[in-house]
Amino acid sequence: MRVNKLLHTRMRVSDMDQTITFYTDILGLEVLERKTSPRGSHLAFLAVPNSEELIELCSFPASGPVTVQEDLVHLAFEVDNLDDTIRALNDKQIKITDGPTRTSSGSRFIFIDAPDGYEIELIERPPGTAIV
Repeated sequence: MRVNKLLHTRMRVSDMDQTITFYTDILGLEVLERKTSPRGSHLAFLAVPNSEELIELCSFPASGPVTVQEDLVHLAFEVDNLDDTIRALNDKQIKITDGPTRTSSGSRFIFIDAPDGYEIELIERPPGTAIV
């Protein structure tokens, strides 16, 4: 058996509207669909520019509060210019939690926190660099 491709990554969130606002207003993602599952979970599917994979947000208050363990999981997004990104984040009063840091390949990155404490890595890669 072999899978064909990654379709989406699901993240449970406490406040669907707050989380959607973060991903759309701060990172520029697009909501493709919102619905309620047969179990009663509130779902939202977000499109990432230049990517086929989606992010699925899930809110299911009956399962209790969302607790994200530090350094367990993060999403990484490529940006064109890290300095411009930092200025835009500062303008929106989004705190940079780590960085900027430069890797041995010449990539630069920072981290910010999404609602519920999910880490978001924003990476500027030199042309032709496939991995951070």
